[in-house]
Amino acid sequence: MAERRDWLDRWAPYALLGTGALVSAITADALMTGGEARASAALVLAAFALQLWWEKVRPAEPAKGVLGRVYFTVRWVLAFALTWLNPFFAIYAVVGYFDAGRLLSPRVGIAGMLATALIMAGSQSGGLPPASAVSWFALPVLFALNGGLVLFFRRLEMQRTENARIEAAMIDELQQTNAQLRRAHEENAALHAQLLVQAREAGINDERRRLAAEIHDTIAQSLAGIVTQLQASVDSGDPAVARSHVERAADLARHGLGEARRSVQNLSPSALEHDELPTALQKIVEQWSAAAGVRADFTVTGVVEALHGEIEATLLRIAQEALVNAERHAGATRVGVTLSFMDDEVSVDVRDDGCGFDPHRVTVRERAGGFGLGGMRARAERVAGTFEIESETGRGTAVSARVPLVRHV
Repeated sequence: MAERRDWLDRWAPYALLGTGALVSAITADALMTGGEARASAALVLAAFALQLWWEKVRPAEPAKGVLGRVYFTVRWVLAFALTWLNPFFAIYAVVGYFDAGRLLSPRVGIAGMLATALIMAGSQSGGLPPASAVSWFALPVLFALNGGLVLFFRRLEMQRTENARIEAAMIDELQQTNAQLRRAHEENAALHAQLLVQAREAGINDERRRLAAEIHDTIAQSLAGIVTQLQASVDSGDPAVARSHVERAADLARHGLGEARRSVQNLSPSALEHDELPTALQKIVEQWSAAAGVRADFTVTGVVEALHGEIEATLLRIAQEALVNAERHAGATRVGVTLSFMDDEVSVDVRDDGCGFDPHRVTVRERAGGFGLGGMRARAERVAGTFEIESETGRGTAVSARVPLVRHV
């Protein structure tokens, strides 16, 4: 569009000048004397030279500069003189309508358009100066008509320009808003990643405290019992009694070994080393079902996506703990585990048909370590998630952990 406008600005004056000169030459015998014809030829050459000069200085001239105003004024004078000699030279004067807004300031541009309208009205009324009373009457009427049209289309052009400016400003504002939203999204992503790192560090500290408590409550007690039984076997003089103490020590050793393995397994989810969360959960549910002798069904809903490692570990641990609770406390005959992928969240739900319990008394039992629900809730909250319990005595239990869907990067 800009190239086309530049082409018109450059070549339209030549075309209009040539067309006006051609028509005036054809009508010269009827409208001009010999002297007027020679004068018009000289003025055409002057207009042509003016255009050549303007083409030379135009590239370096700023918009609405001094030379532009000089060029417009001199060209108007030449067009007025040529139209005075022959009304058909008004064809050349038409270019003033197009250049007034480009070469002159807004207020002066309106004056330039009205001046051009005067030339057009003179040509339309029969030529300048008016030769009859009818021409004198027609001149102001035609000037008013041309001037009114000029002002009307000028206003339309100004409105179009203003609308274009407003639209451009709105587009620029939208682009800035989009850029701000992108920056905010990037900052939120970075903040979320930072929170996950902090949550992981907090989780590591929690795991250390949990392991310390478990070692003290289980492994250390087992070791103390082993020492006691072995010492009792040494002190006993009866081989049968000594053998009984050794067997008890072996049982305590096997129990302590199992507790140690369970603690190490809970520290690092080895199930996720080679499998993604859906596959790992399915294997855990199948293994649990075979060991507990309880029917367990696993379902995945939504579009499966690769999750951040901390999110996968959190959901896996919560599901494991819920299955342990179902085995130890619920007396369930059927368990269902559902992994759901949603637009911006992922959840794991574990339901059983066991004995259930009163949720209002959960807090007391959590403190006593009865169900481990506090640990599941803490895991979910560490990654900005939520944990809910639904249960009723004799009606089974359902636990649900819902966490943000943070994709694996």
